[in-house]
Amino acid sequence: MNIIESFKRLKWYETLLWLGSVLVILVSYILFSRSGVLSLISSLIGVTALIFVSKGDVLGQLITVIFSVFYGIVSYKFHYWGEMITYLGMTAPIAAGAVITWLRNPYKKGEVRVRHTTPLLWFLLSLSAIIVTIIFYFILRFFKTPNLLISTISITTSFMAASLTLFRSSYYGLFYAANDVVLILLWALATSTDISYLPIVLCFICFLANDIYGFVNWQRMKHAQS
Repeated sequence: MNIIESFKRLKWYETLLWLGSVLVILVSYILFSRSGVLSLISSLIGVTALIFVSKGDVLGQLITVIFSVFYGIVSYKFHYWGEMITYLGMTAPIAAGAVITWLRNPYKKGEVRVRHTTPLLWFLLSLSAIIVTIIFYFILRFFKTPNLLISTISITTSFMAASLTLFRSSYYGLFYAANDVVLILLWALATSTDISYLPIVLCFICFLANDIYGFVNWQRMKHAQS
């Protein structure tokens, strides 16, 4: 796994998407944020992870593990227990598992082999998502999590998205995009009382753009590999 080679494999428009996302995040934090450098680092790591995940590069999953730790700490500071538990207890371990499965299923250098999602897999993932959602709902309610309903929905979309990356499915991008919309709403509610949260909203808007691109690119990869 060569980080420099991974950056060299980025197409010009992928580099533009990444740099544009980084620029939006940097400017928004300079202008609005009072939450400290940890939130900025978390956002920059996250958007970097996404551009490589969108290419099917295992480096993206490795960076996702690091991002999950940082974002979990940021969520803890803001008392968003749902986000903290989700990323530290679910997203990070699944991303670590995805590193292994992606390394075992290469298509070519810097690109994982896309798996066709079967009806049985959809059924098992949906059933697991229901169980996970119910369990986490009571955990979040116990911790008196703010915006409980939205936080619970975030659990569902995060679980599906992370699981689909583990199984190398192109549909991971759709569920991460749905999760981005949920998180934009979640942090927008926080921004309504404190403008310093605005950079996190803009961060997830950048994440949304990257995840939509990820879905489109994985669809292209799937057809090309077939």
